Amino acid sequence: MNVVDARGLSCPVPVVMTKKALKDKPAELKVLVDNRAAFENVTRFAKAMKYDVVQKEEGDDLVLELRKL
Repeated sequence: MNVVDARGLSCPVPVVMTKKALKDKPAELKVLVDNRAAFENVTRFAKAMKYDVVQKEEGDDLVLELRKL
């Protein structure tokens, strides 16, 4: 599974990084962020791109696991 590490970055950068990673329409992608705004914005973007999103909190990190529907 490819990983986008957007920890320490503010929106819209995490969304832009996710958009680039989804350009080739991978079956799965993991996105790491560390703020609630990026967490919600990446989730909304992934769902719009037809990905199922599993949200997790691991310590201070927020993890999004995206799977193509």
